[in-house]
Amino acid sequence: MTTPSSTGAAPGAGTRPAPAQPAGATAALVLADGAVFWGRGVGAAGMAVGEVCFNTSMTGYQEIITDPSYAGQIITFTFPHIGNTGTNDEDIETVTPAARAVVLRQDITDPANWRASRPLDAWLKSHNLPGVCGVDTRQVTRRIRDGGAPNGLVVHAPDGRFDIPALVREAGAWPGLEGMDLALEVSTRQTYGWDESVWSLGHGYGRQADPQYHVVAVDYGAKRNILRCLANAGCKVTVVPATATAEDILRHKPDGVFLSNGPGDPAATGEYAVPAIQGVLASGVPLFGICLGHQMLALAVGGKTAKMARGHRGANQPVKDLTTGKVEITSQNHGFVVMPETLPKNVEVTHVSLFDGSNEGLRLTDKPAFSVQYHPEASPGPTDSHYLFDRFVDMIAAHKKTK
Repeated sequence: MTTPSSTGAAPGAGTRPAPAQPAGATAALVLADGAVFWGRGVGAAGMAVGEVCFNTSMTGYQEIITDPSYAGQIITFTFPHIGNTGTNDEDIETVTPAARAVVLRQDITDPANWRASRPLDAWLKSHNLPGVCGVDTRQVTRRIRDGGAPNGLVVHAPDGRFDIPALVREAGAWPGLEGMDLALEVSTRQTYGWDESVWSLGHGYGRQADPQYHVVAVDYGAKRNILRCLANAGCKVTVVPATATAEDILRHKPDGVFLSNGPGDPAATGEYAVPAIQGVLASGVPLFGICLGHQMLALAVGGKTAKMARGHRGANQPVKDLTTGKVEITSQNHGFVVMPETLPKNVEVTHVSLFDGSNEGLRLTDKPAFSVQYHPEASPGPTDSHYLFDRFVDMIAAHKKTK
């Protein structure tokens, strides 16, 4: 099948004239440096601007698109056959997707899965998400690999009419994720209870009817499956907003506190989250953080975070647990990283990435608190990292014995 041209400036080449619009092009990925990748529109008509990243997962595109941690981002899928299993009402991480748009290699095909309820294209339209297919996603990925994640936009115009210079200016005017607090955009606005547990074939999602412990989860953009795993581990879960203070959290008398994943710059979110976490740590209540929650814990004990050039996004990321020597295949989605050299002496690094040696986990030596950068609930291994929920529950049980 022939596809519209998807060409652009080479990495590091600077701004250059956009390639001519090929016949049949109804959408494009436009980068701030003037590069244009032409293609065909999918999903909703319109335009969305954000940081362009890539994800290397071969499955789970619906979970990826609905992961709140993708707020402010345009997702380029490196796997070409996105949409082939359709969509359903179960495989979502939040009701309203936070990702801005999607970039795909191949056309979206008709669903070929017994669980599908509608095609991906129709699902994207229902959530007002624009996309472009027919793009050379390998070239986009190489640009990000070599030059870092650029600002850009996806525009879907069914009439094929584009003002490329204006679109380039629009992409260049977007401020970028650094310094941006996006947790407030995706966090719950009110406290609620959660008892849904993990999915099983033939039964769907279960319910936790006999919880042993009570966990308060601070929602910076929590994925639903994390909450399900906490419930499955025997916990009653109370979810509170990202802005909850230590007093707000502790008044629920939790046995443990969980810090969720989320989007944006951790330093910006830390302006209000760090004092709350410090208050929880001072109380001695066991604490567990994932992704942004991991970064929040690091900031709360005096560490620092930094923006990554490319980030880690995919379901094939090897991480070594330094406490056991085992290697886990993990799912990840983050563009910021904890700088281990900034951590105080009472913090032990527990996990490292085998891709680039970056920090993937830590624990406090003088408090019942630990965290990981990756997503143990996402099951890429498929159960390599589920022990972390058991570790949290065991920590809660041990703490209760000492009280």
